[in-house]
Order: sequence, then C-alpha cells, then structure tokens
Amino acid sequence: MSCTVVEFVLHGHGLRDRVRPVVCPEEPNYSEYGPSSFIFSGGCYLVDNFCSQIVLQVADFNPQFRHIGLIAKPGDQRLVPTLASLRVFLLERGLEVHLAPSAAKALGLEEQAIPKQELARISDLAIVVGGDGSFLNAAREIVSEDIPLVGINLGRLGFLVDISPDQMIEALSSILQGQYIEDQRFLLEACIGDRHRQLALNDVVLHKWNIARMIEFETWVDGHYVDSQRSDGIIISTPTGSTAYALSGGGPLLQPNLDAIVLVPICPHRLSNRPIVIHGNSEIVIDTSGRTDHEHVRVTCDGQTSLRLAPGEKLVVRKHPRPIRLFHPLNHDHFNLLRAKLGWGGHP
Repeated sequence: MSCTVVEFVLHGHGLRDRVRPVVCPEEPNYSEYGPSSFIFSGGCYLVDNFCSQIVLQVADFNPQFRHIGLIAKPGDQRLVPTLASLRVFLLERGLEVHLAPSAAKALGLEEQAIPKQELARISDLAIVVGGDGSFLNAAREIVSEDIPLVGINLGRLGFLVDISPDQMIEALSSILQGQYIEDQRFLLEACIGDRHRQLALNDVVLHKWNIARMIEFETWVDGHYVDSQRSDGIIISTPTGSTAYALSGGGPLLQPNLDAIVLVPICPHRLSNRPIVIHGNSEIVIDTSGRTDHEHVRVTCDGQTSLRLAPGEKLVVRKHPRPIRLFHPLNHDHFNLLRAKLGWGGHP
C-alpha cells in the first residue's frame, strides 16, 4: 500500500513539517513510529509520550494540492448535502479547506468565509459546486491567481461543471492524486474607453436595450473594416462560449482548445450577415457612434455583468493575457459531452 508519511516536529512555538514517501504494509507497525497511537478520520496518527512528534499516515495525494478552496452557487439550498460531504471528504484526508462566502453561508460557517480573491491566493485548487453560471463567475474573479478549477454539476447543462455529484468522490480522489486532464481556456477582455473593463469566459455581447428596435453599428477586426449591420446586436464568443448564446444565434461549435473567436450577429436584417470565425489574438472594435442612441445599447459579459456606452465610445474586445485552468477526470471527452448535453445520436 503506497502512502505518504508526514512528520510534524515542534520547534519552539512553531510547527515544521517534513514529508517522506514510504511503502507501508497493510497493517502498519505502530512501534516503529512511537509508543502510542490512535485512529482518526481514516488516517493513522502516531504520537510519542512526550508529544514532541506526530507522524501522520495519509493517502498518497499529490503534495501540490494541500489547500482546497470551495465555491458554491449563492442561495441554493439543494447543494448543501453535496457541499457538506465534499468538505468532510477533504478534511478527512488532512487537507486544508477554505470557504468562499457563498460556501460558508450554505454550510452555516459564516465565520470561516474568505473573499474569493483571497481564497484563490492561498489555495492550490478551487472546486465550484453549482452550475455553469457559478463557474463563469468564479473564473472571472480568480483568473489573476492562476489557480486550477474543478466543477461539480448541480445545474442544468454543465459544459464547464462536468463532474456529477454521484461521481464526485471518485473523480476528486483521482485528481488529488495527480490523475487529471488539464484544459486551458482563454477569456475575453471588454473595454469601453478608460472607464470600464470586464472579463468574460463565454462571451461579450453588444445588444439592444429597453426598446424593440434594431441597433446599427460597425465592426472592425485588427483595424480592418468588416461590415455595418442593423440587428439586435452581436455576440463575440470564445470557443468555451460557442456552446452557449452563440450556439442559439446560429454560430458554430468550436473545439475548446482552438485559438479562435467567433462573431455571431443577433437577428440581422440582412440574411447575408453570417457568423465569422477569426484568430484568437484579434482585436475587435464595435462602433455605434452616430448610428444608434447610446441609451438603447448595452454590453453584457457572460450574461452576468452589464456595461453602458457613453456617446462616442467604442467597445473594444481582445483576448485576456492569462487563461483559466480547468481540471477534468481522465475519462473526460469533449465529444461525449456534446452528445450527452445536446442530445445527439450515438452509433447506429
């Protein structure tokens, strides 16, 4: 049985840890470590009579994942049993668990709440319990810390949160042992003048607002004029977002690892206005100046944050320099996911 033995040695008022891998027999020889021992939370804790040394035998988890952050969909009581069992699973394996405010409130542990950005700074891995919307929100907030994300699906479709609650323990056990597929996804950065800057993992959407009338705008890519159109707006989508609003607008499905952006018009007046796929490093400029009352236009990122255009301002969209890191189980297959979520047929 392969295990890791962790020795915690007291030095003054501090506690220093040393880790050494060993191969343990099915029944460990407790006398090798000290005269007294006890069993707690599935691990063997061996303590000598002077309490100066503690040896902890734990499962052979990847040592890079010592601090785990938990993020939950706010206000959804359905996730409490899953979240609670997840926390117990992690604690029983000797891992440090940090709770975002949403997770702390769901568990009734508000005094342990840590702001998301602080949680991302101190955690080695973040687990999101909820739906794709919760995952999108977490990704935007913690991307600056380069922390990997894992999603437990308690929502509807679950393209991003792809681990079901009944597979959670098995999947996370493998991931914590270093058995996972890493998937990097880029975000978009939406800028309006010097006043506003927002991130989007799925899409940036310029759309009509408060009146049932088309808006008019010009589209430019890398300084090149593309077109002028009258429509209900335009979706600027990442490959990740190609299964979301862009798909509803008739856009193509893009493999998540493509370095590409898709521009999808929303209900264009001219049927010849079709989706366009451009390079992921492109800079897109949308100009409504002189064509549409700015009060009738809004910009929305991931369907969650909204920005206003002042007179004369343009929307500039480009790739954010830092991607988000997703961890999937080893059996993850994007096309299996598409078949399951979109109801495609299997083999004849």
